[in-house]
Amino acid sequence: MLPLCVECGTTRNPCRCRVVGPTLGFLAFALAAVVEWPVGALVYPFRHMKGRRIMAHPAAVVYPSVSSAIPI
Repeated sequence: MLPLCVECGTTRNPCRCRVVGPTLGFLAFALAAVVEWPVGALVYPFRHMKGRRIMAHPAAVVYPSVSSAIPI
């Protein structure tokens, strides 16, 4: 089953709703999280801030950049 994310109230398109961008952003977030969260968990005991940055990367960088790249 494909997740469907909807963002309404935006002024980026005439429909005022976005479906494709947030959905692809979520899928990219999930894919990045599967890789980066275990790596961050391994790094965290030795370098706390570096591990936290690695684990935050999908939410802080991947999702917003993919979601905002597609206006629909």
